[in-house]
Amino acid sequence: MDKLYGGIEAGGTWFVCAVGTDPDNLSAETRFRTTTPLATIKKAINFFQKQARSEALTAIGIGSFGPVDINPASPKHGHIIISPKPGWGNTDFAGMVRKALKVPVFLNTDVNVAALAEYRWGAAQGLDTFIYLTVGTGIGGGGIVNGQLMGGLIHPEMGHIRVPHDWNRDPFTGCCPFHEDCLEGLAAAPALAQRWGQPPETLPADHQAWQLEAHYLALGLNNLICTLSPQRIILGGGVMQQSQLFPMVRKMVQQILNEYLPAPEIVTDIDSYIVPPGLGRRAGVLGAIALAAESEQ
Repeated sequence: MDKLYGGIEAGGTWFVCAVGTDPDNLSAETRFRTTTPLATIKKAINFFQKQARSEALTAIGIGSFGPVDINPASPKHGHIIISPKPGWGNTDFAGMVRKALKVPVFLNTDVNVAALAEYRWGAAQGLDTFIYLTVGTGIGGGGIVNGQLMGGLIHPEMGHIRVPHDWNRDPFTGCCPFHEDCLEGLAAAPALAQRWGQPPETLPADHQAWQLEAHYLALGLNNLICTLSPQRIILGGGVMQQSQLFPMVRKMVQQILNEYLPAPEIVTDIDSYIVPPGLGRRAGVLGAIALAAESEQ
């Protein structure tokens, strides 16, 4: 019998759960709102328990908002450590799923697992160093370096880098509860909603909000390009569903770099350098499945 894996994409707004092996083989999938830890994780467990009646799962992968503890040697391994999401700090996410379903459970960040899916099946195939940045309820970044998922001391927190804040142009103080005007505090969906007084998806495509949003994202990408030298940047998340953002961000990145990095990918082919996910909104849950498959071997 072929091995079958479960995947959980745990976002700050939505959870997505699926069973399968790859983009062409998903036998079940569900999506529900992120509420309290106990209620939300219980819904995920119930979904997999129903699937297990007909299909035995080999392992489950979780891609979670965080910060999370991904160090296998840590006593808090598999926990959400702290979180801007009320009530989710110190949640033993992986442990709760493992105890209930009695299968191996592997956890990483939501952006790292999305990067893993894009590496296997999507817009990063054939590369060994790239960034996946998601811009939605929060801003998170992860990716692959030399063929390996980014880890280190904890894991990347690209949304909390600092970017120049022109207070005359943008008097908004920022909404990150830890840093106020970090990149996430200035450019995530809640920042857009608070600054302009309405949900970002209701703002017209020609609204001044998008020029400012592209400006902040380009500043952040400039820092990441100069630090990590990625072969490609993938931008996902709900805010990036505003397709007009991509050409604006690309142009501003070129302007900020000012031809300092003369790589043709940036200078002449930036449309292929800063791209949307090849797997669309399925990257996260497919990456969780990929994490389970890789970790279990």
